[in-house]
Amino acid sequence: MGNNKVWFITGASKGLGLELAKKLLAEGFKVAATSRSEEALIKVLGNSSENFLPLEMDLVDENSVKNAIEKTVSHFKTIDVLVNNAGYGLLGALEELTDAESRKNFEVNVFGLLNVVRNTMPILRANKSGHIFNISSVGGYVGNFPGWGIYCSTKFAVAGLTESLSEEVKEFGVHATIVYPGYFRTDFLKDSSLLLPENPIAAYKEVRQSENAHKDSINENQPGDPEKLASALIKVSQDENPALHLFLGEDAYNMANQKITSVQDELGKWKEVSVGTNF
Repeated sequence: MGNNKVWFITGASKGLGLELAKKLLAEGFKVAATSRSEEALIKVLGNSSENFLPLEMDLVDENSVKNAIEKTVSHFKTIDVLVNNAGYGLLGALEELTDAESRKNFEVNVFGLLNVVRNTMPILRANKSGHIFNISSVGGYVGNFPGWGIYCSTKFAVAGLTESLSEEVKEFGVHATIVYPGYFRTDFLKDSSLLLPENPIAAYKEVRQSENAHKDSINENQPGDPEKLASALIKVSQDENPALHLFLGEDAYNMANQKITSVQDELGKWKEVSVGTNF
């Protein structure tokens, strides 16, 4: 189908979602883009057209998700590629984050994503083709970052459910890919996308140091180019055997390798204990 494919992108008014939508539209693809504000989408991507459909959608409201998908099918007749990009960061120690703060992060990053998958799969299944990109994070593979426990756990969940999804949908000709970006130069580390605990505990010095580093030195100095990430997703979507695990960014690639080496070392060290538990 080439660039006739219809892409459905969540969280497309800023960050990686916006860069991907821009790239796709420039290359002649059809794009349905969602955000909590249709006005925000129109401001950055333009009005509805033959190739573009801006949609206001609330991820955590399944009726809103269903309505957005129905509008997309009405406009474009189908959906070929789904990109679950919407989500937000949460930086706080496990002790200092409230139950409500933690649950909200899961509600958006995990259950919101599931709402979109659940309502898109009937279309892909009927087409016997399609591709789902679930945007995790390198923090969905490597979790040893002080203050990022809840956020990382949401992204680990995205990775885990996508591995299972990949097995469930392959009989229908549908592919699923977990995307693990490292640090890309977007507005993810700004106040609108990165929340902090309402009741911080001063004793967590490493968490505060991480908070300050991400706000002051890492923000706007990230090594990853979001336009190149968009190109990478387009390239993978066109492959007959796309990756299930896609690490993007040299930092993500290196962190993944470091974890693999660490786990292999521990497997070797503790093999006797591990395999000695059978009857």
